[in-house]
Amino acid sequence: MKRLEENLRDWLAADLADIGGTFMPFGKYGPEHYPPHGVPLFDLPLEYLCWFEKKGWPAGRIGELLRVLHQLKTDGCDEIFDRFRQAREGRTSLCER
Repeated sequence: MKRLEENLRDWLAADLADIGGTFMPFGKYGPEHYPPHGVPLFDLPLEYLCWFEKKGWPAGRIGELLRVLHQLKTDGCDEIFDRFRQAREGRTSLCER
């Protein structure tokens, strides 16, 4: 059981690190609208993640990360991303562009 807990902790740590370093590569919050990289995944609004849940997740790692992010935000765990936000000097402004 201890090994399983360690594996889960490692898996979650890897996902959180990837979420912290990944920007939305396409769409409404991608680099076309939020240059130069797009919005950091952790600053995507829950409503946008819920849209993907209904319409379908993107393929590949980005879809996996968005699913994890959706679950964390749905569970009320958004504050775990505060360290990433502090490093970027606050939340990304998501004003209409």
